[in-house]
Amino acid sequence: MIQVRDLAFADLPQILGIERDSFPSPWSAGMFILEMNRAGSVCLAAEGSGSLVGYVVCSKLDEDWHLMNIAVQPQPSGRRVGVGEQLMVELLSTVGPDARITLEVRPSNSAAITLYEKFGFLAAGRRTRYYADSGEDALIMWRTPATLRGSLDDVPNAQEQNR
Repeated sequence: MIQVRDLAFADLPQILGIERDSFPSPWSAGMFILEMNRAGSVCLAAEGSGSLVGYVVCSKLDEDWHLMNIAVQPQPSGRRVGVGEQLMVELLSTVGPDARITLEVRPSNSAAITLYEKFGFLAAGRRTRYYADSGEDALIMWRTPATLRGSLDDVPNAQEQNR
């Protein structure tokens, strides 16, 4: 059974472990602390059997939310069992179902893209050579009232994307 709760500073050692296992350029403890202290941030943890199995960090920037980081503990305990979905459901419940949310994702991360699309995100542009570790572009995705209807009409500077 997975429970989603607010992220706590005591979670940092587990967060950093998941982060290192999940990303080639992991966030530092300081980056997490900065977001956890930011007034406009939502930082959630997914916990199962007494240990952290995932987290999400989302910050409000002006009128829109920016999904900064989401990760789930690699197998055998975490991925492909709905933890990411539970985190997204709780995030949307917290920020509101009509909140405008943007994010960047590696085009090669098909599992993440599939998750985001399931929640109404659509690709709306690219950031060239966004990822310093590999030079890979970032796919810019948005979730807005229009994307929930399958349109990019309310997304600034949107361009239809082919993956």
